[in-house]
Amino acid sequence: MSDRVILKLGGSVITDKGSDCTVNRSALDGIARAIAGAHSAHLLIVHGAGSCGHPEAHRYHLDKGAAAGQTEGIYVTHRAVSALNEAVVSSLREAGVPALGVHPLHVGVADNGRLVAFESRHLEKMLALGLVPVIHGDVVMDLSRGACIVSGDQLVRYLAVALKCTRVGLATDVPGVLNGGRVVSEITPETVQSLQIGNSSHTDVTGGMKGKIDELLGLATAGIGADIFQVSRLGDFLAGNDHGGTKVRGA
Repeated sequence: MSDRVILKLGGSVITDKGSDCTVNRSALDGIARAIAGAHSAHLLIVHGAGSCGHPEAHRYHLDKGAAAGQTEGIYVTHRAVSALNEAVVSSLREAGVPALGVHPLHVGVADNGRLVAFESRHLEKMLALGLVPVIHGDVVMDLSRGACIVSGDQLVRYLAVALKCTRVGLATDVPGVLNGGRVVSEITPETVQSLQIGNSSHTDVTGGMKGKIDELLGLATAGIGADIFQVSRLGDFLAGNDHGGTKVRGA
């Protein structure tokens, strides 16, 4: 079987994170063309929420949960991220990629902010049929908090293990993880302590770059490495070539 790949599209790549739910359609169409040109039958896409979801989640304090009678934020946030997901799927399909949207709210369960269950049997079947599932950061039901936000990065970590993926790539708006203005070529659990990794300067309830590194280091301990690179190098990553970014590996 060929490589099973998870590609994460950062929210800052496909939206304008400085404006409420503004989709960057030209960037999205360019990404779709790159994916279509290198399409594999074993590709799963996860995308962040960017400006479609983070402001809503922040406004309704979903990072702290939800209580009976205070559930409007669940609907509003899910509506925003679902609209972005539809835009991503439409762009991919227009480029010839057999994309199909999947909403975590419908199939995921969290406890204390962490995924504890996510139905993946249908994803296995989609991949076997040559479809490209497109999943997104979303609000899900939380056994302890009522509801919570599950980031695209947490989804990548969970699904890469559940689906036994061999390659994981994060396409971002920066050339990799930066430390002192320079790209860090490799990060391991040992070397990460010496780095100064900041968070997103925009409204982000899921931890920014530091949150990504935390999730990917957890994934690396499970034996699955990941790559962080600038979206302009997407074609290189999909082709298995050097992308000039950061590799996150285990010990």
